[in-house]
Amino acid sequence: MIVDQFDDYVAVESLHINGNMTQGENIADLAGIVMGYEAFKKTDQYTNNKVIAGLTPDQRFFLGYALAWMINSRPEAIANQVRSDVRSPIQFRVIGLLANMPEFYSAFGVRHGDALWRPDSLKVKIW
Repeated sequence: MIVDQFDDYVAVESLHINGNMTQGENIADLAGIVMGYEAFKKTDQYTNNKVIAGLTPDQRFFLGYALAWMINSRPEAIANQVRSDVRSPIQFRVIGLLANMPEFYSAFGVRHGDALWRPDSLKVKIW
């Protein structure tokens, strides 16, 4: 299922990600964010549930993850990466993974019709 998800992403113009080529890294990235979130749930920050700057602990966790990947690449570099690298372009290492996490949906109120919404039947679950 993760292959199909990433095959659907258009990285540049009409160039789609090759889900077969990036499958291993996409699974590893998803497993990493799931494990990271599970570890985060054991922190005081999570258990105290303190809102800071209008953001819940869950929102800060997911925003922190996304910000860690923040980069701007030229379209030519992204196209080259899609053709030759086993890693998905950066933006899809964020949206492609978080769209599989129910906790992300809850944190930001993602609903049917929203850009990142994916039905439960199409979400990849690692464990």
